[in-house]
Amino acid sequence: MKLARLLLLVLVFPALALAQGVTLPEVERVVMDNGTVLILHEKDDVPLIGLEASIRGGAVSDPEGLGGTANLLAGLLEKGAGERDAAGFAEAIDAVGGELGAAAETEFITVTGEFLARDVDLMIELLADMLRRPTLDDDEIRKLRERSIAELQAAKDGDVRALISTYGNAYLFDEHPYGNPVSGNEESLARITAADVRDYYDQYFGSDRLVISVAGDFEADTMARKLAEAFGDWAAATGALPEVSAPEPVAERRVLLVDKPGAAQSYFWIGNVGVGVHFDSRAELDIANTLFGGRFTSILVDELRTKAGLTYGASSSLRRGSAGGSVAMISYTKTETTIEAIDLALSLLARLRAEGVPDDMILSGKNYILGQFAPDLETAEQLAGQFAMLEGYGLDESYINDYGASIANADGEAIREVIKQVYPAEDSLVFVIIGDAEKIREQVSKYGPITEMPITDPRFKP
Repeated sequence: MKLARLLLLVLVFPALALAQGVTLPEVERVVMDNGTVLILHEKDDVPLIGLEASIRGGAVSDPEGLGGTANLLAGLLEKGAGERDAAGFAEAIDAVGGELGAAAETEFITVTGEFLARDVDLMIELLADMLRRPTLDDDEIRKLRERSIAELQAAKDGDVRALISTYGNAYLFDEHPYGNPVSGNEESLARITAADVRDYYDQYFGSDRLVISVAGDFEADTMARKLAEAFGDWAAATGALPEVSAPEPVAERRVLLVDKPGAAQSYFWIGNVGVGVHFDSRAELDIANTLFGGRFTSILVDELRTKAGLTYGASSSLRRGSAGGSVAMISYTKTETTIEAIDLALSLLARLRAEGVPDDMILSGKNYILGQFAPDLETAEQLAGQFAMLEGYGLDESYINDYGASIANADGEAIREVIKQVYPAEDSLVFVIIGDAEKIREQVSKYGPITEMPITDPRFKP
């Protein structure tokens, strides 16, 4: 045991010291006259250029009743732009071994990519075409919409683990924009027309919403000139972004039971409103979440899977946005052990709030976090993404530069205070349970007033 402790200290303390020295490199930030922000970082160790371009908006700006519009638009950005159709656009990227793709998030639409430095002009041309001249072909819109609906239906028919958090956040946030599923739902997707997608593009895409972050083998002045030539005459967006206020926590228990007849397992999500990216005690919260359910060797996994044998997987989730987020426990179990598994999860949450995390686990949690911290800041593409994230959320470099020291200096008492502040109390929990309602309805009623909906309902909330 003494030898094991010595080896742990040898492994841990260098990692802590190393992570405390991790800082972001210097960048050049340029704000063009039309509002577009350029973040440029020269990194010439390999002949690659990574980029991330983000447009503020995302699912929070989906039109009423048309959830999934931003996500459809993101997918369509790759399906033809400028003078290239979908096949030609993909071929132009593949022909030089590049990568370029778009995705929607809750508050952004992002384009990420990586190219050889020699292909920088093509990279900028393709990016400008995607953002400024997408084809938005009627047939491509129809195919993507139908495929999106089919994928949601297939997920509901099979293993719904990929959807449990979508149900959870939709039910928790209700009418708040954070309740908008990025994917939309079957009902909203079926309503979206090609005209709706084009209207969204016309309103929400524009120079004042755009951040372009580029890192890699280039000269900053030359890159700024090239990007200004490609985007400098782009006009501002015409539509107003929605104001996203801080969501209010749910003050009492409530239960959404999603009936999946014949299901052999029950899937559950238990949580409440959490905190956003600007939360001051981020390091302490990350340690708490890592130890509670953020890694495979966590409290939830150890108790629910290893000791009790009730599940193959359990986790705790922190979703953090600009104005707030959610915190939740997530797992699944056999139908006949639904109550046993949920009760055990609730007891672990109560113990976490009452006692915090064991002091002898804290060093392990720190080492786990910091062991993954530096590798996420290595490549040009990773750095471009970090710079874009900071700019998009209005964070400064201390968010990264001070993180290692904050993790290393966090103590048990501070972590316990954060747990009490963020993790919900026993009487204010929101439950989403997907399973065979006929077999578990009466039992789960003990958790609170039940609202029930069938898994075949095209929406994610009643």
